[in-house]
Amino acid sequence: MDEHRLGLKPICRRVWAQLGFQPIANVNWKYQWLWLYGFVNPNNGETYYWILPKVNVELFNRVLEDFAQEFQLGEDKHIILTIDRAGWHTSSELKIPLGLHLEYLPAYSPELQPAERLWPLINEPIANHSFASLEELEEVLFKRCQVLLKQQFLIKAITQYHWWPKVLI
Repeated sequence: MDEHRLGLKPICRRVWAQLGFQPIANVNWKYQWLWLYGFVNPNNGETYYWILPKVNVELFNRVLEDFAQEFQLGEDKHIILTIDRAGWHTSSELKIPLGLHLEYLPAYSPELQPAERLWPLINEPIANHSFASLEELEEVLFKRCQVLLKQQFLIKAITQYHWWPKVLI
């Protein structure tokens, strides 16, 4: 599980242009943000997303509770969730639902987080685009998440590290 900040300041990438022509990029320099919370199961490519206006302990508690309900966690079903050490992940106010176990990654090690590999795929439809409002951006993100939910083979291919546990008992 990881969070990705996206906003009105665009993600700029290189583009092909005809020789002798300078490509023009429209940029909205407003510093307004959305946060995409992304969960991934590297063993089967299943993903789960939330789009929220910010990150904090209260919202993270809600997301974890919803996640536990969605995947029917409890006495008989357990999931180990690998997360970084962001402040809202390690807070004493964190309420961890029954059946959910948090495994913290070493500090400053995003290369170990499978969910980090989701963000380039999420960025594809928004790169080099300028959005007038967060609502417009949210609509594009929502559609992109729906597309990625169906591409489990692709997600598995980019998130399942060779050393990732295949089966946990």
